[in-house]
Amino acid sequence: MGSADKEASVDSFLSNKTAMEFLHVDDLADAVVFLMDKYSGLGHVNMGSGKEVSIKELAELVKEVAFQGHLVWDSTKPDETPRKLMDSSKLANLGWAPKISLQDDLVNTYKWYLENVKQ
Repeated sequence: MGSADKEASVDSFLSNKTAMEFLHVDDLADAVVFLMDKYSGLGHVNMGSGKEVSIKELAELVKEVAFQGHLVWDSTKPDETPRKLMDSSKLANLGWAPKISLQDDLVNTYKWYLENVKQ
C-alpha cells in the first residue's frame, strides 16, 4: 500500500528494547460502556489491549502500510522506559477484548490520510 519514495529514510532513536501497548479509541469507548454495564466494584480496572508491540515491530508495520524507504536505528540516543504494558487481565476476565487490531487501525488511518489530507 505504501507509496513513499524508496530512497527516503526514517530515523528512530528508540531501540527494539522499547515496547508499548496500543488501544484504538473506539475500543476504549467500548470498554468504558462495557464496564458501566458489567462492573460495579470499587477497584480500578486498567483498559488496554494486553498486547505488547516493540518499537521495531511498530516501525516495520508502519513501513509495510505506508512507507517504502529505509528504517535507520540511531543507537546513540537513550531509550525510553523499556516496557509500557498495563495489566488489563481484570477487564479480560470480565469478558471484554479489543476488536480493532493495530494493523487494521494503521491501514484505515493511512487510507483516511490519503483520501482527506494528502494533496
